Amino acid sequence: MGFSAAAQAPNSAAGSIRSHGDVNGAPANGAGLEQTAGDLGERITTRSRLEEVVESAQGQPRVAVDLESNNFHRYPDRVCLVQLATSDAVYIIDPLSIEDMTPLGELLANAAVEKVFHSANSDIRLLDRDWNFRVRGLFDTSIAASFVGSEKLGLAAVLNEHLGIEIDKNKKLQRADWSRRPLTGALLRYAALDVLHLDRLATLLYERLDRLGRMEWVKEECQRLEGIRFVAPDAEWRFLSVKGSRDLDGRGLAVLRSLYAFREKEALRRDRPPFKIFSDAAMVVLAGSPNSDLVRVTGLGRYGEGRLSMGVRQAIHAGIRTGPVRRPRKRTVVFRENRTRLRLLKDWRAGEANRLKLSAFLLWPTASLARLSTRWTDGLDDEMESEEVRRWQRQEIGEALWMFMHRCRDGNC
Repeated sequence: MGFSAAAQAPNSAAGSIRSHGDVNGAPANGAGLEQTAGDLGERITTRSRLEEVVESAQGQPRVAVDLESNNFHRYPDRVCLVQLATSDAVYIIDPLSIEDMTPLGELLANAAVEKVFHSANSDIRLLDRDWNFRVRGLFDTSIAASFVGSEKLGLAAVLNEHLGIEIDKNKKLQRADWSRRPLTGALLRYAALDVLHLDRLATLLYERLDRLGRMEWVKEECQRLEGIRFVAPDAEWRFLSVKGSRDLDGRGLAVLRSLYAFREKEALRRDRPPFKIFSDAAMVVLAGSPNSDLVRVTGLGRYGEGRLSMGVRQAIHAGIRTGPVRRPRKRTVVFRENRTRLRLLKDWRAGEANRLKLSAFLLWPTASLARLSTRWTDGLDDEMESEEVRRWQRQEIGEALWMFMHRCRDGNC
């Protein structure tokens, strides 16, 4: 896993930046390192410099990592920036300028170097999708914070709670178009601050987890997270993910499918996210009432009138012509939980959570409790071996669950 018990030195990169190549387009001077004020981190825009940075990082016990993508502005989106921090430097890597990012993948796959992320779930999927990279030796500070009792798990909140550091997580900057060049100083500073303090934060969380005896719990959660992969949505049925589609009949679903396909085509043509073409809500309204006046449908925007509206109307007509759509049958095992028993189990879990001062959702999977509510003690052995149930959960509260269920046999307490 690469979990290191040794405390790391505070990150000292909070000074001027060093620029190599320069994301903003200006060539570097002299040896390729240029001192600049106003933001943080060395900007990496060449494969050769990336190799040097990775070679140095391979000798470190720990690096911090974060990504920025352009999913609010482009379609399909892509990773536009990778932030990497060691104990004494921050690097802003520009994958739009570096065709081959293989050195980064080699670093991420090296379990001997711990990789600190904050809320790594989406980043791991993006690394898999864009480059087929795997992360080994993961330590997620969001997961760690949840296991020491933090309730607010955003980076700004966790840094403030545990280190007394305030950073501005400006939504406008967070949702900026990270594919645009040149990047502003404000954006580069925002990107650097996402990794600048993770080294210190990880060290502190290690200490608190050790005192609570929960380090192994977090290790198991991070190991599970390492196994996450990007899974593309089912192209045939992804229109069913639209909120409100459950309320539509077969004819409405046929129109929704056609509108969804049209919007997808327009999004690709215009290089814009689908939600910026027109909204899900507008599609549901039109699928339910295909004869609606487009001008009056909220959320259609420019597609409600003029030339663009013709494509919408054609998509509606095409959907009507195809005939009703039948939803695919789910292949999962269908069961009806016993609500009384499930309430008892959730109350038991809440009591354990209060005892451990943790969120109840960390302690035992709700889906497992729902299955137990149907079979009660008859299903307990199976649930103990369920893939959803963690080793630490079985070890820490498995016996308590067994005792509770046998004491409340048949759900009568």
